Amino acid sequence: MGKVQDFRCVECNENATELHRDYSNGILKITICESCQKPVDKYIEYDPVIILIDAILCKTQAFRHILFNTSLNIHWKLCVFCLLCEAYLRWSLLHSSEQSSDPADLIRYTKEWEFYGMFLLASLELSAFCGGVLLVVWLLVSCLQSQSLELGLLLKGLLLSSYGKVLLVPTVIWEHDYSPLCLALIKLFVLTSNCQAIRVILNCSRRLSILTVCLGLLCETGVVQVCSSLPSGFKELLRFE
Repeated sequence: MGKVQDFRCVECNENATELHRDYSNGILKITICESCQKPVDKYIEYDPVIILIDAILCKTQAFRHILFNTSLNIHWKLCVFCLLCEAYLRWSLLHSSEQSSDPADLIRYTKEWEFYGMFLLASLELSAFCGGVLLVVWLLVSCLQSQSLELGLLLKGLLLSSYGKVLLVPTVIWEHDYSPLCLALIKLFVLTSNCQAIRVILNCSRRLSILTVCLGLLCETGVVQVCSSLPSGFKELLRFE
């Protein structure tokens, strides 16, 4: 479950020494928060599916449960999987105009190095976004000196809250006329989840979290512009052609 000082009340964000108390004969009692007089973490009794649904709905309580009161350490695996999904999307769009009924084309495409180039490009953009967010938050905290900053926890929150990118694959598979709109909505959902994760970790206002994400998105856009302005030789090298 993590260290005692890491526990937080999912309702008021106050520190808690324990989530539940284990009595004899296997009797468990949920700890009540001394500040808000509500259960410290109601989600310890919930089914994981319900927790996932609340996280998809961007509920603050669900985010606090996942980030503070659990030892969930799949953020790096989730990050790689999301990057693979994004790389697959870009790679498929790159070859969307090349329609062929020859089964050998599928084998040939799976061996193309362009997919790895798209993966590298997606990794650079994600690194720029996360780096921009971390830099902005570090500067703000350094100026205000109002609270301690855990950059590792913030990075974990950003990676976990990007889970919406897995929806990119179904969007490509079920291609239709509204695919551009679906991709825009997925991007908006991911950014909204990022804002909520920042807000929960820093315990800050919604405006500050939105501003931080916008600045991170600006850094990501800068990387995209730099990559698009590279000479053709570097672009070919990036795409491994």
